[in-house]
Amino acid sequence: MTLAFYSVQTPAAVTLGPEGYPGLGQTWQGGILELSAPGTHVGFVYQGVTTLTWGRGENSNQRSQSFELTGGMYFCLPGDGRLAGQNGRALIITCPTYWGMFSLGGPLEPAGRLAYIDGGTSSLLIPPVLMGDPCLNAMYFPAGVEQTMHTHPSDRLGVVVAGAGMVETPDKTRQVTPGDIFWISAHQLHRFCTTDSPLTIVVFHPDSEGGFTHRDNPMLRRTLVEGVSAAELPEIQTPIERVSPHPARC
Repeated sequence: MTLAFYSVQTPAAVTLGPEGYPGLGQTWQGGILELSAPGTHVGFVYQGVTTLTWGRGENSNQRSQSFELTGGMYFCLPGDGRLAGQNGRALIITCPTYWGMFSLGGPLEPAGRLAYIDGGTSSLLIPPVLMGDPCLNAMYFPAGVEQTMHTHPSDRLGVVVAGAGMVETPDKTRQVTPGDIFWISAHQLHRFCTTDSPLTIVVFHPDSEGGFTHRDNPMLRRTLVEGVSAAELPEIQTPIERVSPHPARC
């Protein structure tokens, strides 16, 4: 079990586990970073102005599109792409076996949308497309929080966005400030604490227990046949094997 720290200001790479949820986390300090297929790249721009390009141009089966991102914005990019900028800083996680949906978001809101534990709140920035898929979360801790010690069933890789606090394990305490990156391995007992300052972090989860399924989603449930939800009518439901696991790109 591991609790390790890095900085978004310096090069770093982390291999996420366990085997069922492979991933590579890396920091970026400007210049050009090629994001290659296969898989999906989830990123959070910590500071600076960054150009995110999706696709490889005219010779690719996907048209190249570019977007300007600033500090506090985040993205999910399946397949090939590129980050470029001179003063940008970012945390990027590549999931080689996952095909996500392209999305952009941000900047971060000042407070979370969902209640968490011990006074904290959270927001789901990049949701799982299907139950079990990776997700990106923002977490907000007010001043004076002492979290209950807890674990997670998979690794957590995140960055401190604002404020200050501490990360504690049974045998280690480390103060964290903006720009610090933390890696908490699966089943590592830990907690976040704050004193006089609130703390905001963005955290990548390689898996999820929430999300929709082929047989439980808003479109299916809210389709009614003579007043009966299509979720209760298996005879009209599309066979799951007809659904492509890798949607066609533009």
